[in-house]
Amino acid sequence: MADLKDKDLQPFHIYTAIDILEEKCVRLQQGNFDVSTTYNKDPVFVAKRWNSLGAKWLHVVDLDGARSGLRSNFTIIENIMEATDLKVQVGGGIRKMDSIERYLKAGASRVVLGSIAVKEPELVKEALAKFGGDKIAIALDCRNGFVAIEGWRTSSDLKALNIVSKYKSHGLKTVIYTDIEKDGMLEGPNLHDIENFAKLTDINIIASGGISNIEDVKSIKELKKKRKNIDGVIIGKALYTNLINPKELYTDDIYF
Repeated sequence: MADLKDKDLQPFHIYTAIDILEEKCVRLQQGNFDVSTTYNKDPVFVAKRWNSLGAKWLHVVDLDGARSGLRSNFTIIENIMEATDLKVQVGGGIRKMDSIERYLKAGASRVVLGSIAVKEPELVKEALAKFGGDKIAIALDCRNGFVAIEGWRTSSDLKALNIVSKYKSHGLKTVIYTDIEKDGMLEGPNLHDIENFAKLTDINIIASGGISNIEDVKSIKELKKKRKNIDGVIIGKALYTNLINPKELYTDDIYF
């Protein structure tokens, strides 16, 4: 492992995805709720498994909440945080200040805001002011260059950089950049768009969508040599379908 005292070294984080729909651990394809695969009926069990295999971070999404705007799976997510020592970033239908507060109070390391970043900017600014950029991130779920909202069902007229520009001065530090067309397809990430977006902003970027094997992970990690603001990558379906061996993924060698 490299000498961590080197000031130029930056961590590359692996965020293991747990998407919860109707209390089950599932994966969607391109954000389509009609094309979902159930991998386990107990998301808490799944979280404990990833924890035991060496995961450090979870990216948990309440898919029911993304559709309804309610905390549909709050209790399950709370149980995940109580049953593991994982850092958890959580999103999906978090559209009110009390929901943000409840998740943070329950132990979430970071709350991810999506639709309200487009529809209720004042609430997002208030959350950033109250909790800070380390606790609040924004999901940039993009289709054809435009940010989609409400569980990816509706396209807005805003591009990712518009969102970043709006909130950076209010303390935004991290965004999750997802190429919806790649999500759940196991066809590889959109490296061109990830690098280009990272080049245009100094906000920390967590890449998501299309990871199919360990080489895809290494490709995004390689981009970090040029774009230090690439924070890490979210991995879901490739783990659940055994296309990536957790022993290769969850190592201590997360530094260059």
